[in-house]
Amino acid sequence: MVGRLIVVMIITIVLWLTNPAGIGAAVVPIGLLVMLVMVGLEAFCQVPQQQAWVVERLGKFSRVLEPGLNWITPVLDKVAYRHSLKEFPLDVPEQVCITKDNTQLGVDGIIYYQVTDPKLASYGSSNYVAAVTQLAQTTLRSEIGKMELDKTFESRDEINRQVVSVLDEAGRTWGVKVLRYEIKNLTPPEAILRAMQAQITAEREKRALIAKSEGQRQEEINLAEGVKQAAVLQSEGERISQINKAEGEAKAITTIADATAAAVRTVAAAMSEPGGMNAANLKVAEQYITAFSGMAKTNNTMIVPANVADVATLIGTAMTTLNTIRGGPAAPAAK
Repeated sequence: MVGRLIVVMIITIVLWLTNPAGIGAAVVPIGLLVMLVMVGLEAFCQVPQQQAWVVERLGKFSRVLEPGLNWITPVLDKVAYRHSLKEFPLDVPEQVCITKDNTQLGVDGIIYYQVTDPKLASYGSSNYVAAVTQLAQTTLRSEIGKMELDKTFESRDEINRQVVSVLDEAGRTWGVKVLRYEIKNLTPPEAILRAMQAQITAEREKRALIAKSEGQRQEEINLAEGVKQAAVLQSEGERISQINKAEGEAKAITTIADATAAAVRTVAAAMSEPGGMNAANLKVAEQYITAFSGMAKTNNTMIVPANVADVATLIGTAMTTLNTIRGGPAAPAAK
């Protein structure tokens, strides 16, 4: 702005000196008006939202302009730095890190930072972006060096937290806050990749074998359990069958006994009637004779009572009783 004002002033003075009575007299007011307009325009500045402008007065820090319309003193004040207060992503180039077990590992990432103090961001570091990037790489190498290769793949979150902690501590003097850091890629050497792939393949084969054996074991257990259940059910069925059979036999015996008792009661009642005793003797004699007759037909050897006269007497008695019941003459006694 100062340069433009000087140019306008020089032009006005030259025109006035060359023709002070004519055009020079008219140019001077116009030149003064132009300079006043320029000064007025430069005195007002509009700061966009999410930005902060640092104003210097005669080369020294004066203040920070907030978003909106602001007033500065022309010629004396100057907007030296313009900072955006938005969150910015910053790529960290890939670098080779050495793990605790002396394995090379290519690592890159991304930083998310934000300017929180425009004054410190202007005067705390000549280039806070380069400072944050270099510090992130240094911190990352240090953290990777504390871990073995396998641990690094499992500890991304821990590494990210450590890097953010270090960068945030250092960024306070630069007016910058590191919000988060994310590792994008962890790239081991080709030989390590092949070895890891072989290890993963072996691990999967082992899991497949374990799963297969576990399935076979479960199948055998299920089969044995089925056989056991079948045996239990069969024995239970046999037990119930035997119980039912025994109950049936007991019920049959009870029924036969009841029937026999009923028959005995009937016979006893019949014997108490007139002629009942003679009928009973006749029945006994008939059964006796029938039994001996059957034994004589089916067997060459016949067992008879020791006293044959008892048999004859029994037969004679039976015949006498039969004739008496039939109303005929009594049979002679056997001798």
